[in-house]
Amino acid sequence: MASKTVFVKTFGCQMNVYDSERMSEALAAAGGGGYREVDTPDAADLIILNTCHIRDKAVEKVYSDLGRMREIKTERAARGERTVIAVAGCVAQAEGEEIMRRQPAVDIVVGPQSYHQLPDLVAASSNRSAHFPARFVETSFPEDDKFRLLPARTLTAREQPLPGSTHATTKTAFLTVQEGCDKFCTFCVVPYTRGAEYSRSVADIVTEARRLVARGVVEITLLGQNVNGYHGAGLDGAPASLARLLDAIAEIDGLERLRYTTSHPRDMSDDLIAAHRDQPKLMPFLHLPVQSGADRILAAMNRKHTADHYRSLVQRIRAARPDIALSTDIIVGFPGETEAEFRRTLDLVEETRFAMAFSFKYSPRPGTPAASLDGAIPDEVASERLTRLQGLLNAQAGAFNAGLIGRTVPVLFERQGRRDGQLMGRSPYLQVVTAPAGAAEIGRIVPVEITGSSPHQLTGVLAA
Repeated sequence: MASKTVFVKTFGCQMNVYDSERMSEALAAAGGGGYREVDTPDAADLIILNTCHIRDKAVEKVYSDLGRMREIKTERAARGERTVIAVAGCVAQAEGEEIMRRQPAVDIVVGPQSYHQLPDLVAASSNRSAHFPARFVETSFPEDDKFRLLPARTLTAREQPLPGSTHATTKTAFLTVQEGCDKFCTFCVVPYTRGAEYSRSVADIVTEARRLVARGVVEITLLGQNVNGYHGAGLDGAPASLARLLDAIAEIDGLERLRYTTSHPRDMSDDLIAAHRDQPKLMPFLHLPVQSGADRILAAMNRKHTADHYRSLVQRIRAARPDIALSTDIIVGFPGETEAEFRRTLDLVEETRFAMAFSFKYSPRPGTPAASLDGAIPDEVASERLTRLQGLLNAQAGAFNAGLIGRTVPVLFERQGRRDGQLMGRSPYLQVVTAPAGAAEIGRIVPVEITGSSPHQLTGVLAA
């Protein structure tokens, strides 16, 4: 039994979820008994906020949470219990010294490229080592490969089924294969918080995937800030494409499903498009952010593609896999966006027919080129445009989901639903599906006849 406890709160993207799992695993393997993960911060000897810098007001949300964590730290100190507070992730990378200045309760700030050092940093902080200050910031970009320095994937304490629980061990997993981005979109902080593009080797990724499958995982989602720009060393030593990596992982016995996210239109290669046709384990779902349908705005965003390039790409993808579900990201109200340019975005959405989408009002990120652009759009104008766009996107998602009524689809059940006797899972198209079923079906891929739909989920019954 681990002698200490850790609480991890994860903000933002799937890569942060993966990073939180890896931090928990590293801490569980640390010397002196390791750390056992708990569900509440008031029971934790170590509190980690793994932060995201992408969404609006992300930094202030972190400081708000840190205020609550400071109160917990004070209450535990009154009981003679020491608490270490660490801030990790992209806000940590971008705001390290400022976090220390604004919130004295924070002991450690560690960036996403340095979290393999977290066990040593926590030990130093806990032990008041003479070799480290009591509070410190680690936001460098080390030359060492953090993935090689992290322990092998294991079942973390958080993933272990509780005694008497009917929940099976998780059957889905994220696996980071690529980090960083060299595209430098003008609105995005990723190149500054995650660094230059780096791809892990095929051998290392396959080894990690095998460990995941060995512990019961049947679906793996490959992660990267620019995942289809993957170019890691192949088994033959030459750079491998994402398509080759997918094929290598697909050979693992027991693995049933593969996904990947997030992609850039400029890196959607011919062999990757062909993989959607030829690789049966690759699910018919693709998240491919377009951001805008207006070429002038795309150029101002430094997206390196045009609206027509995106349209042509979609045609090629659908020719290879006609039933593919497409998802996207769209920003409205980018500086200088005119009503006519916004209408071009609506036109592209009308033509493309997305099954799912994430849409946002533009909000400036300090230090990015777009933050200093003239032509800010009034909030009421941006809000009205977002409402129109989301109405169209919700209608498209609803139509896509309704098209599955009466069909039988394989559903990977992941957990109990909100109602007794109901399970929740995912279709091949990534839709949430709920159906009456027993707990024994958790972790299995089961045929489900779809009987109802909404823009956000499907309902069904187990097929006879």
